[in-house]
Amino acid sequence: MLHLSATTFYNQFQNQYCFYLHSSSIYMWKEERGGKQIKGQDKLLLLFLLLKMVLLTRTNIPTTENQEEQQQQEDQEPSLDEGLLYVPLINHQGFWFPHPGFLQGVTAAQHHFVARSKDVIVTSAPKSGTIWLKALLFATVNRKCLSFTDDDHPLVNLNPHDCVPFLDSQVYSKTPPSPDIEDLPSPRLFATHVPYPLLPISIPESGCKIVYLSRDPKDSLVSLWHFINAAKPETSEALPLDRAVDSFIRGATPYGPFWDQAMGYYKESLESPKRVLFMRYEELHKDPFGELKRLAEFVGCPFTEEEERGGVVGEIVEMCGFERLVGLEVNKRGKMEMGKAEVENRVFFRKGRVGDWENYLTEEMAERVERVVEEKLRGSGLSFGSSTVSRA
Repeated sequence: MLHLSATTFYNQFQNQYCFYLHSSSIYMWKEERGGKQIKGQDKLLLLFLLLKMVLLTRTNIPTTENQEEQQQQEDQEPSLDEGLLYVPLINHQGFWFPHPGFLQGVTAAQHHFVARSKDVIVTSAPKSGTIWLKALLFATVNRKCLSFTDDDHPLVNLNPHDCVPFLDSQVYSKTPPSPDIEDLPSPRLFATHVPYPLLPISIPESGCKIVYLSRDPKDSLVSLWHFINAAKPETSEALPLDRAVDSFIRGATPYGPFWDQAMGYYKESLESPKRVLFMRYEELHKDPFGELKRLAEFVGCPFTEEEERGGVVGEIVEMCGFERLVGLEVNKRGKMEMGKAEVENRVFFRKGRVGDWENYLTEEMAERVERVVEEKLRGSGLSFGSSTVSRA
């Protein structure tokens, strides 16, 4: 159910009326006198006005409560960036979102998603190894009820993005939400690229687990560039790499700036380590066994000594390995909807390597990326180890 404050209603309707939903009756209070129950045609009219308010809220029309704040943001920064060509980005509260379907899903999730304490939310910047982490998490949490050798295992027949759906670009990109997440048993697994400050408020309030996967920004940038060109319409021109780098330097990447998105989750992991786990793609790649055990411990389903002796950890790592996922028929030929756009499953997989940026970025490009990230993160304690010196 959508919860809207009396002040919001009051401001939206010319400071005349406040509207409330109460059980099965609808009431209207006029400012200067008591309320009366509304019936018949008046009730239908009010329902129409309420529906209009929902649509206004879902499309992020500012109320007089926050107009001044949003206007200040608009005065300080552009609201639209077309640096990524066919993926125009819209600025919302200091972060960039693919426009328009993704932002609508973000605001819908903010207003409607009710987290449970046992939920697990996977978060990351786009193209940071999210699909691998989703597969590992899903297999780990469901290992008691799903056999790794079963041909009907969801990870054999579904893309990991369908097993652990994005709240904003899959679940809440449709009305009503699909699937019906209220009927899902706990622990529910969801994902998002949304920066921490813009998460649905129920997520931090519920105390549910958040797992953030970071990645070297240069690898993330190159992977994003490949993804955009692989997923673009055939009639659209290819995105030049130097243009993608320029957009990154401006901070204009999906759900970015990259540094602000990473910083938000990093700080929360320091302040609330039992609630937010900050992982690194490079460490997961280097030691998948150790990192998987750390993940399982964090989400509350640690491996037993018997499971470890029986090779369960290795079975999950093998089942979720990059080569195996790429080779599945569903990931070679399947499709899915993302933010109201249809995307082929194959474009979510490329190489899955660490340091592949060296094969694409010039030394100047790499230094520009490193310089801006270092500058933005200075003094925070967060850093990304890869450097252009490795080229020497």
